[in-house]
Parts: sequence; structure tokens; C-alpha cells
Amino acid sequence: MPVMNAKATDQTRVETIRREAEEAAALFPALMVEAERVAHTVAAGMHGRRRAGPGETFWQHRAYGFGDPVSAIDWRQSARAADRLYVRQNEWEAAAAVWIWRDPSASLDYASQRGRPTKRRRANVLATALAILLTQAGERVGLMGGRDRPFHGRAAPSRFLEALAAASGQTETPPPAQLSPGARVVLLSDFFLEPEIIRGAVADYASAGARGALVQVVDPAEEDFPFVGRTDFQDTETREHLVFGEAGSVGGAYRAKFAAHRAFMQDLARRFDWTFVAHRTDRPSESALLALFAALADMKGLK
Repeated sequence: MPVMNAKATDQTRVETIRREAEEAAALFPALMVEAERVAHTVAAGMHGRRRAGPGETFWQHRAYGFGDPVSAIDWRQSARAADRLYVRQNEWEAAAAVWIWRDPSASLDYASQRGRPTKRRRANVLATALAILLTQAGERVGLMGGRDRPFHGRAAPSRFLEALAAASGQTETPPPAQLSPGARVVLLSDFFLEPEIIRGAVADYASAGARGALVQVVDPAEEDFPFVGRTDFQDTETREHLVFGEAGSVGGAYRAKFAAHRAFMQDLARRFDWTFVAHRTDRPSESALLALFAALADMKGLK
């Protein structure tokens, strides 16, 4: 009888693992679809930010003009027109990649209401949608704390998302800088970290010649603190509990602390000439993605 119980326990464990794996896999295409939708919406509104230059990614054909080198003529395209020659223009792109870090800590698993996305899902959508936009612009995209080489080409967003899904074992603080000059860095987190940890990471990246953006993703309850009455708060990382008989009595102090930390983040970004983007999960992803992509383009000079 004990042997049968052991077998039953093993079978239950296997079934639980299989079910959890299937659920995780099911989220994959849904998240990619959402990321592609967000990226498409933002791309449709990004007019005038592309420019020709010495890159490898095709942008457009235009008529050959005085001063254009003969080597720039696209003879295949020109053969299709009987009356003119056409020049192939590529997008400008730098050798440095855009490196993205998404906080893997359990803190991002929080959502204050059923049906609202967790901070992790929203951060994943923003990171993947950004990867889509960047690769469409001919950029290379790397995952900080993941593999050493960045992704590029049409399959880059899918490969980036796969690496992101496997990033649960990453360090829960931004990893040390291993960047080439001119690189750009995007850090996505709720940034519920000690200020010195955040300041040290940004200073480390800046000293390596990188510019970047801090994207703070929070649940609206974490910013507004709407709790009243007896409330049991549970830490998503330690599972420790903190019970308040009247949560509303600490609301003012909490909101002041949150605002002070937000001000610190904004000041830190200004000090190092970075960009700070605040995003709540009850608001559309597109607004944060547009601000982020525009900031990265400006850092590269695509104005």
C-alpha cells in the first residue's frame, strides 16, 4: 500500500509539472501577439524618425540624383523602369546593440485585481514589443544577464522572448556592465530596490559609455495605496505577512515614500542623461512603448 501511494504521489507530481509547463507554453503565443499588436500601433505613429545611412537594412528606393555614387544604383530595380535609375537606401545603424534587462524577481508577479496583468506580463510585453520595433529598424537586441551576443534579424523578437522566458534564474539586480561604447540600455522593473543599488548600476553602465532608460512598471495599487480597514499584506518574495488593523492610517506616509522614491529615479535619470518612463499596468502599453522607443532613437541621433 505505501508503494502504491508513492507511485500515486510521483504521478501527481508529474501531472502537475506537465500542466504547469503547458500553461506556461500557452502564454507564449498570446504574449507575442500582444507585443506585436502594441509594436504595430506604435510603429504606425512613428513617422519621420527613419533616415538613410550606412546600414545593412533596406529602407527604400529613390530616383538617382546628381552627386550619387554609381555604386549606389540598384540595377535590378532600375531595370524595371525604362526612364530612370534608382538608388537603394539603407537605414543608418550603429554597431552597438540595445541591451534590455527585465527584473526577474517575484515582486513582478503582483496584480491587485483579477483580470489585470501582472507587472511581469506587462514588462515582458513592453520588452518584446521594443525588440520588434528595434529589429524592424535594423537594430540588434540583447538580453542582459542572458547570452553574450545580441539577437538580430527577423527571428530576433521570438528568440528574445524565448530567452526572456528562461530568465528566471537571472540576478535580481541589474548585472555588471559588459558593454561597448555607444550601447543603449533599458532596465524594466518596479525598482523596489535600495536606491544605492539602482544608482550603482546606472553609474556602472554610464561609465562604460552607455546611455539608456529606466522603465518603472507598477500596479496602480502600489502607487495609489487604496487600502482601508484591516488588511493583510503578503510579501511576494519572502511570503512574510504584515497585518494592519486600519491600513488607511498609513496611506499618507506610504504615498509620500513612494513619491520620494519616484523623484529619486527621475533625478538619477537626469543626472546621467538617461530617460525615465513611469508606467502603470492599468494604462495602455502603447504610451510607454512610444516614449521609450522615441528616447532610444534620439539617443542614437534619429531625430
